[in-house]
Amino acid sequence: MDNLLTGIKSTGRPHLGHVIGIISPTIFLINKEMFHKQFILIANLHTLTNYNFIKNNKTNSYKILAAWLACGLDYKKVICYRQSDIPEITELLWFFSAIFPYNRLKLVHSFKEYKTNNKIINTATLTYPILMAADILISKAEIILVGKDQLQHLEIARKIAKKINQIKRIFTIPKAKIFTKLIKGTDGKKMSKSKKNIIDIFSKKKQIKKQIFKIKTQNKFLNEENKLLTDNLYNIYLNFAGSKKIKKKLNVGYQHAKEEFYSFLISKFKKERKLYKYYINKKSKLEKILKIGATKMKEIIQPTMKQVRNVFDCS
Repeated sequence: MDNLLTGIKSTGRPHLGHVIGIISPTIFLINKEMFHKQFILIANLHTLTNYNFIKNNKTNSYKILAAWLACGLDYKKVICYRQSDIPEITELLWFFSAIFPYNRLKLVHSFKEYKTNNKIINTATLTYPILMAADILISKAEIILVGKDQLQHLEIARKIAKKINQIKRIFTIPKAKIFTKLIKGTDGKKMSKSKKNIIDIFSKKKQIKKQIFKIKTQNKFLNEENKLLTDNLYNIYLNFAGSKKIKKKLNVGYQHAKEEFYSFLISKFKKERKLYKYYINKKSKLEKILKIGATKMKEIIQPTMKQVRNVFDCS
């Protein structure tokens, strides 16, 4: 049986896109018991590329784990760990950096996009894919749950693994399992905290309603068929119900449509919102889960690290 890995950056409470696109599908796969080991990574080192998340990094890690648990994750079935608790990951980052060309990193789509939109770029942003390669390869997971926008990063991990395997066969060559559901943000672009276009399903009801009413819509009513296919509100709602049902609910104008969608989300996630509030107030329990995961992870990775250090003559 294969091993499975997925992760979320610790940028705060997971938003609706995380829950529907990553958390729920992962829990579904875990509960089917298809895999030998399941790794859940809280990628708190990746968040350091953005200064805004540095001060609340630990708290944000708890928020990520609380959301996983609230959505039904059985932490006893998985190895759930915080990136910074495994220093071997950053050790691998350095080894990998020594063999991967700098010029190729400059061609990574995410870096080029970041460079276009930002004047100041830190080194961590450039080496982000190498750190992700370390996350992936250290687990020896065969299946990596990712979005389409991360496929290039996974390919870098595969290239690094193949290069080291030419010297000594150490790493599993990972394969992608792509998350198919992509919920767009309130502006019609990818849902992201940095774009300020999220629906924060674990926040206060007033805040959720405010975010839903920010969803950009067409100028016409929803019952016009040619407008439905490109309408943002319709396409977000489509992740939860069939098109016929949505058309029936949303055929009286956008104001009513947004009220309907708000009521629907609050009802659908009532249990998860209640559990999130419970877990986020149990910091000691959350920390214990992460420490248990780190202990298990360190035990698993030691043989791999010994082999890698030997390859680089650093044992």
